[in-house]
Amino acid sequence: MARLRRSRDDSDEEEEPPARRAARRRAHRDPPSPMQPWAGDESSATDHSEEEVDEPPRLHLPRRRPVFYRARDSLYFEPLVALALVVLLLVGLYAYTQNWPPIYVVESDSMQHGSTDQLGLLNTGDLVLAQKIDPSHVQTYSNGLSSGYTTYGEFGDVILYEPNGLGGTPIIHRSIVYLQWNGGGTFSAPSLAGLPCGGASNAVYRSSGSGGCGWSHIGGTLQLLNVGWRSLNVSIALGGLGSSSGFITLGDNNPITDQSAGLSGLVQSGWVLGVARGMIPWFGALKLALEGNAQEVPPQSWQFMGLAIIALVLAAFAVHYVLHREGVEDERRKEKEAEEAKAHAEVDALDGHPRRWNPLHAWRHHDEASEETEAPPARAGRGREPPTQVRHSGGLQGRPRPHVRRGSHADEPKHRGRATDKNDEEDE
Repeated sequence: MARLRRSRDDSDEEEEPPARRAARRRAHRDPPSPMQPWAGDESSATDHSEEEVDEPPRLHLPRRRPVFYRARDSLYFEPLVALALVVLLLVGLYAYTQNWPPIYVVESDSMQHGSTDQLGLLNTGDLVLAQKIDPSHVQTYSNGLSSGYTTYGEFGDVILYEPNGLGGTPIIHRSIVYLQWNGGGTFSAPSLAGLPCGGASNAVYRSSGSGGCGWSHIGGTLQLLNVGWRSLNVSIALGGLGSSSGFITLGDNNPITDQSAGLSGLVQSGWVLGVARGMIPWFGALKLALEGNAQEVPPQSWQFMGLAIIALVLAAFAVHYVLHREGVEDERRKEKEAEEAKAHAEVDALDGHPRRWNPLHAWRHHDEASEETEAPPARAGRGREPPTQVRHSGGLQGRPRPHVRRGSHADEPKHRGRATDKNDEEDE
C-alpha cells in the first residue's frame, strides 16, 4: 500500500503544473490558518475511513506583514516635521543674530517712507532681525554720508534700543550722529569732520562757532540739513542731552529726533540691543492684529501677505507630492513588495479572478486585509472537497471544485489518484 501511494505521488508530481507546485511549496512554508473542517458526504466517509486520503494543496496567499516601517505613514509625521522646522529656524536665527529674541515686530509707521508699503523698507508689521554687534561698529547717518553706506533706503544703520535703558518695548530707529561728551556742557561729533558745512550750497550741518563748521567741543545747537527722504532740517539742542555720550536717533518718517520728542535720552552703548540685519515682510501684522494694534498696517501689506500665504501652501503641497510620488523609502521594502506582488500575480493566474488594486489601501499591511482563509486537508473518508476560497480586499472570491464520487475499494488504487488530477485539470 505504501508503494502504491508513492507511485501515485510521483505521477502527481510529474503532471502537476509548475505554478501549482510553487503554490504548494509556499503553503508548506506558511501553514494556513485553522478553520472548521468541511462537512463532506457521510456515505463516502464510511467507505473510505480506513486509510488517509491525500488532498491537493490549497491556494495560499502570502501573509503581508509590516516590514521596514516608514515614519511618513504615521499621523504624527507632518506635525513633528513642522515642529522640527520651527525649532531649526529659531536655532538658525539665534546663531545668526546672537540675540534672544532674535526677531522683533515694527509696531508703528515711524520708519515708513510714506503711507504705503514699500518692499525693502521697514513698514508697520514687518519682522526685523536684531543682530548683536559692538556698538562702536554702528554706522550713523553722518558716517554713511561719507562712505555711501545705506540700509533700508537711507544712510546709516537702524538700531534697536531700550528707551533710557529701562527695558520695555524696544524702539527701532536710525542712528543719526554719535556725540561724545567732553565735559563743561560741550560735545564732539567726529563723524561730521570733513563734510560740507555752514553756508556752503551742499552743506550737511551747521553748528555754533567756527563759522557754523565746528564739530569738536561744540555747544548750543547742532543742525543737520536735508536729512532723509523728506529732506528735513533737524535741530539738536545739545544743552538738554545730559552728561554722557551716545547716539542721536530719528525715525525715517518722523520730523524730530527721539531726544527732542522725549522718547529717550541720548542712546548709550549699553542700551543698544542690536542692529537691524534682515527682515521678513508683512507677517508681523498677524501679531499686531491679535493685539488689536494693527491700525497703522498699510492695506498693501495684507494683500501681499495673503498672496505669500497662498504661495507657501502651494509650495508645501508640491513638496509633499514630489516626496510621495515615488515613495522615498528603504530599497529593501521595495524588494519585499515586488516579491509579494509576484506571488499575488501567480495566485491570480491560478484562480482566474484578477484582484483589484486599491491605491488608497496599498500602504496597509494588516494581515486580515490580504490573508487567505482556507480549510485544512479533509479527514480520511471525506468524499467531497471544499471550494477553494481566497480572501481579497473585497471579500471571498473563487469557484468551488467539482465533486467527483469515488468508486469501490477494488477500483480505488486505479482511479483515486487520477480523480484528483481530473479535478485539478477541470479547475484550471
